[in-house]
Amino acid sequence: MEEAIEGQEEDLRNRLNAMETKLKRMRDQRNNFTENARRAADSRNSMQNQGKEIRTKIKEYLDQQKDIRNKAKEHQLKRDALQSQIRELISQKRGKKESSKGNKSAIVELSETVAEIERIERQLMTDGTISLKKENSLLKFLKKLIVKRDELTPLASELNLLNIDLGDMEGSIQLLKAEADAEHKIMMDFHSQADEIWNSIKPMFEERDFIQAEGDRLHAAYLEGRKNADEVHSSIVDLMKEVNEIRDKMKAEIEEGKLVIENHNRLVRESLTTPDKDEDLANSLSEKLIEQGTLTFGGTLSGDFSNAEKKPKAKKPSRKLRTTRGRKR
Repeated sequence: MEEAIEGQEEDLRNRLNAMETKLKRMRDQRNNFTENARRAADSRNSMQNQGKEIRTKIKEYLDQQKDIRNKAKEHQLKRDALQSQIRELISQKRGKKESSKGNKSAIVELSETVAEIERIERQLMTDGTISLKKENSLLKFLKKLIVKRDELTPLASELNLLNIDLGDMEGSIQLLKAEADAEHKIMMDFHSQADEIWNSIKPMFEERDFIQAEGDRLHAAYLEGRKNADEVHSSIVDLMKEVNEIRDKMKAEIEEGKLVIENHNRLVRESLTTPDKDEDLANSLSEKLIEQGTLTFGGTLSGDFSNAEKKPKAKKPSRKLRTTRGRKR
């Protein structure tokens, strides 16, 4: 009986050992997946830091390039304004009139206004035949021209344009051409600087794209590792439930086996125990003797004891003493 129980326990123990070995292997596998995911995450974070650094450098270069492009744009606007002046002067030189007054450039209007102001001032100072009414009219018109000049001057100053001499058309045209060429050259120099910066940035864009792709690959590896680790962990949880069930079953079977053995041993002991070795019987008789004061064994009846008590006691014969008064000789 005991051998059968031990064999059953051994079988359950072997099954449990096999499952615990499988659990250990699965835990190692899960830990490997977790470690791979951690390494992928560390590498991904390193790549992201590198990408952040290179994006910062690219932004600095792009900001620098943008500033240079803006400077080039300023000189381009000045060049275009000077070229517009040149076209207007050439048109005036050929005797062509503008289709409308609004088409004149600021510098041409300013030059015409300044020339008209100088003419009126010179007329007022030198012409003594002007009537009072005419003089008042010229003064009123002069004030309007001065207001217009004051409005056009800031615009011309903002564009850094030159006042031209309408009396010397050819000289003014050549001067404006020289200024326009200078502005164009400055603009091209700035664009060249911006192009050099762009050539320096292009490899950074390639490196940034590579780092971004590598970071995405490492992130995918991290997600895959975490997914595998979670799947193995889920299997471990299921297997642990089965292991616990087997352990509970083993415990129940072991307890049941122990109970069977104990009952069997008790029955064997009871079958082999004689009355003189029965401790329970001895204890029971002792208690009965203490309570009743008598015990009955075998076929002895209680009446036997009562007859024995009623039987009178035999009188012991008295011993006669003889006195010898003298010894016969």
